[in-house]
Amino acid sequence: MVNVVFLHPDLGIGGAERLVVDAALALRSKGCKVQIWTAHYEHDHCFSETKDPDLPIVCVGDWLPTSICGYFHALCAYIRMVYVALFLIFFSGVEFDVVFCDQVSACIPVIRLTRRKKKVLFYCHFPDQLLTARSSFLKRLYRAPIDRLEEATTGMADCVVVNSQFTAGVFKHTFKSLSSVHTDVLYPSLNFSTFDTEPAELDGLIPTEKSFVFLSINRYERKKNLALALEALKDLQGRLSGDEWKKVHLVMAGGYDERVPENVDHYKELKDLSTKLGLSDSVSFLRSFSDKQKISLLHHCTCVLYTPSNEHFGIVPVEAMYMRCPVIAVNSGGPLESIADGETGFLCDPQPACFAEAMEKFVKDPGQRQGMGEAGRERVLKRFSLDAFSEQLYQYICKLTE
Repeated sequence: MVNVVFLHPDLGIGGAERLVVDAALALRSKGCKVQIWTAHYEHDHCFSETKDPDLPIVCVGDWLPTSICGYFHALCAYIRMVYVALFLIFFSGVEFDVVFCDQVSACIPVIRLTRRKKKVLFYCHFPDQLLTARSSFLKRLYRAPIDRLEEATTGMADCVVVNSQFTAGVFKHTFKSLSSVHTDVLYPSLNFSTFDTEPAELDGLIPTEKSFVFLSINRYERKKNLALALEALKDLQGRLSGDEWKKVHLVMAGGYDERVPENVDHYKELKDLSTKLGLSDSVSFLRSFSDKQKISLLHHCTCVLYTPSNEHFGIVPVEAMYMRCPVIAVNSGGPLESIADGETGFLCDPQPACFAEAMEKFVKDPGQRQGMGEAGRERVLKRFSLDAFSEQLYQYICKLTE
């Protein structure tokens, strides 16, 4: 039996966390023994599968700061993950053959300190250095050694896997010294059984008189460009008759963590924008929704609005398409690979008018949802099944342990 340990910074409810949980479950289904080690885990802010006693979650180092006076988030994340790796190797007594790590590569040199060399698979969602702005000289000075450390330690992995062809290209362009490193694409997958459950009632989330429900699912972060959904809704209002507009509603559902100031601030910003645009009666906001709520929303909504630009992959469009829900997304990044434009949804420029034009089509022609929904379902079954994901990942593990 192959023992695999997963190292992940914060096991919450984001896309990266969904990938880690699915990967652990996939390897467990192949007969591997798996554990997930993390620096932060909350039982009431996690995916339901992590509550399974057969999927051990080990949390160490949560006493370490996540920032210093609101700054140095990256440095603290690196320190926390190095601590997790040190604890795993020197104090846990856990035997393992392969480490699957993602997001923070700084823990890889620590894993090399074991007496018997362990294999490391690094899953690159996106280069970390591209996820932050460098608006000042001090910020550039601070990030320079962290960026070099990220590149050097990523190259220490025995196997590097990325989540899309888009990310593979960005990886090569960003990490110049790793041009010889081969990167395979392992698309995130869906555990179909999770979405095949009977959808629950919406419990008043959507007014009963609303026939056209648009849904935005993303963390409350500014880089997700959630304001685009609100601005597109306002543009759509001007394209519809009064009777049509009365039937339209938007649900803004997002991952929300009170420990993260940006989540708190941006949620308020979006609420204020909704009021400013005069959309308060046509928009519902939902924070840190449950899996059951997400399934129910996807089942009942007309279309999903996916607003980030240059998204690394984006699991939400895949989830939506499996639930036979078309997707309107920005025409860049991962959605170019997951969505078939004009067949399973629409790929648009990140402009309110462009999104509103696509949204209008579903209002004017309600039957379009069914046709696109069926096409989306078929696309996911062919390209993003958990079986295909599990087999490909297991083959990587087998090659590493030969």
